[in-house]
Amino acid sequence: MTRPRDRDTATAGTVLRYGFGTNGFANHRLEDALTVIADLGYDGVALTLDHHHLDPFAPGLAARTAALARRLDGLGLGVVIETGARYLLDPWHKHEPTLIAAEGRERRVDFLRRAVAVGADLGAQAVSFWAGVRPARLDPRTAWDRLVAGCAEVVEAADKAGVLLGFEPEPGMLVETVDEYTRLAAALGDPATFGLTLDIGHCRCLEPYPVPECVRRAGNRLVNVQIDDMRRGTHEHLEFGSGEIDFPPVLSALDEVGYRGLVAVELPRHSHDAPGVARRSLDFLRSCDPAVRREEEMA
Repeated sequence: MTRPRDRDTATAGTVLRYGFGTNGFANHRLEDALTVIADLGYDGVALTLDHHHLDPFAPGLAARTAALARRLDGLGLGVVIETGARYLLDPWHKHEPTLIAAEGRERRVDFLRRAVAVGADLGAQAVSFWAGVRPARLDPRTAWDRLVAGCAEVVEAADKAGVLLGFEPEPGMLVETVDEYTRLAAALGDPATFGLTLDIGHCRCLEPYPVPECVRRAGNRLVNVQIDDMRRGTHEHLEFGSGEIDFPPVLSALDEVGYRGLVAVELPRHSHDAPGVARRSLDFLRSCDPAVRREEEMA
């Protein structure tokens, strides 16, 4: 039987708070996914709004969100809102339209506004989103101007709702690195609500700095962390131990910068074995956690 846990307290014996993404439970009902995640001992969930997991365009959103808030509270799970659903806005084209698309940008803005409203109602840690891929025929300056304008609209909604945004640099998209995020934040006037989502795997994939240094460079802008393994130059989310990342220094860096939000496992292509992957992932993260390693060294 699932027992509620204090969502402000990390998993017993650890420094950091661990979560798991619902995009790794695509074959589960949301209710079932949350129950499994809580029963395994996670502190929270990264909820991807999608047609099968709290569809933001289906009728009765307010009532469904209120019911979900009660369920999360009962399970003791914190939550971050993710907006990377593949075909929610366009059944033909993955992740389209984006904030820089030639047509349909208003649909992406509307979706993100809905995500902000859901985040406010759930008391979410942050609402995470990204830029999108620049079409080959679109010049970089126009793409950048569209991105800044779209982000400004989302920031306005977040300011009004009192919700933090976590902008995620994503390989292959217009904004790929932490430095490019910093440039975007500056173009927006460095609003307090415009934080950073950092995917640890992406740091290994393409950032010019060692992964722990990426965490330190993120600093106090960091409002959301996704975690997975990855190899240099290949954007493929891997189970821990299948890639090239040395995780204890990464988790120590997160502790060092004072990050206390969710560190949520991001494995969107592993739904075929979701409970097993989630179990193995939490065991791995606990074994790498700075508090656990300190206890082992003192034993």
